[in-house]
Amino acid sequence: MLKPSDITALVEYLGSLDGSTVDYPFTKTLAVYSVSDTPFAYLESGRQIVELSVRLDHQLSKLLRQKYEEVANGRKLDSRQWSTIVLSGQLDLEELKALIYHSYQLSNASSLT
Repeated sequence: MLKPSDITALVEYLGSLDGSTVDYPFTKTLAVYSVSDTPFAYLESGRQIVELSVRLDHQLSKLLRQKYEEVANGRKLDSRQWSTIVLSGQLDLEELKALIYHSYQLSNASSLT
C-alpha cells in the first residue's frame, strides 16, 4: 500500500494539472478529475483499498496489465480506454504521476476534437 503521504501527493498532483477540476458526482469517496469537462482520473479512497482509474493508450494498458497485478481493466468504465490501479505499492509515486499525466494528455486532446 502506498503511504498516506503518497496518496496526498497524488491528490495534489491531480489538482495541479492545468485546467484540472474535481467533482464528486457519484459518492463522497469517488473523486472525478476532469479537464475541459472530460474525465482523466477517478480516485476512489473511501475504503481500505485506494483505486485510481486512468485513461491509457491501449498498448500501454495491455503491457501494464501483463506486468503488474495491481493494474486491471477499468472497473465500471470502458475497459478499452480505462485501467484501474489498486494502489498497493507495485507502481511508485513517480510512475503513477506519469500515468496520470498520460491520461490527462489523452483527455485534454480528446476534448479539443
